[in-house]
Amino acid sequence: TLVYVDGRPQLRLERGNVVRLSPRVRVEPIEEAIPAIPTARISAFLSKPTIVEKKLSQEAPYILTSRAGNLVNSAPAEVYVRGGEMAMGDEFSVIHVGEAIKDPDNGKTLGFEGVYVGEGRIERAGDPATLVLTSTEREALNGDRLLPPEPEPPLNFVPRSPPSQVEGRIVSVVDGVYNIGTYQIVAINRGTTHGLEPGHVLAIHQSGRTVSDRYEPGVLKQLTGNRVELPEEKAGTLMVFRTYDRLSYALIMEATSEIHTLDIVRNP
Repeated sequence: TLVYVDGRPQLRLERGNVVRLSPRVRVEPIEEAIPAIPTARISAFLSKPTIVEKKLSQEAPYILTSRAGNLVNSAPAEVYVRGGEMAMGDEFSVIHVGEAIKDPDNGKTLGFEGVYVGEGRIERAGDPATLVLTSTEREALNGDRLLPPEPEPPLNFVPRSPPSQVEGRIVSVVDGVYNIGTYQIVAINRGTTHGLEPGHVLAIHQSGRTVSDRYEPGVLKQLTGNRVELPEEKAGTLMVFRTYDRLSYALIMEATSEIHTLDIVRNP
């Protein structure tokens, strides 16, 4: 122990009862479950709008121009925005409306890619109103849309098979790569209207290629060959983590072979 004697510090040894320690099991409660998937891979997709419906892409508030008159802006620039009622202090996510996502089964537009730009806050109401870009991850362009920030959903995914039969296709892949592998994010043309929920697991099947058979007996067939469609092959599994009406985002959990857009997804 450290004591003071006449104002001077001294160290003294105090002997007490001997306590014998032995190994024992300690039990502590775990407040949070071990995440089923790496949340760092999908965190941006959980808190930021990533699919913009056609009506919203046309009617949401938009950036008219910047205070400095620039075509390209970044935080902390001030920009003028129009479209809808906006009060001072309102916060928005700035979204660039990208390419249309079409359903390969019927050709209908499922929505538009929402490319996340950053965040902004209304500093002055009016028409136009003034918005300050509080953060940007890429350039903010005139015409970019303002969407209210979405609450971040819980991350306690429970991997399970959908209760009803689901069959769809991979319609796009984030970052636009051709070959898709483990822990990459894809969009599929099935959503809540088809019974999908976060945590649902689907198997991925490669669409069978069509090849020419020039070896089947027959003179004419040897020249041109018959067209033969090869069988589907399982290519991996994915888990849905965010759903919309007719479209969902999923994370590739396992890739046993190359995965491509238009590959089939169905109940495992």
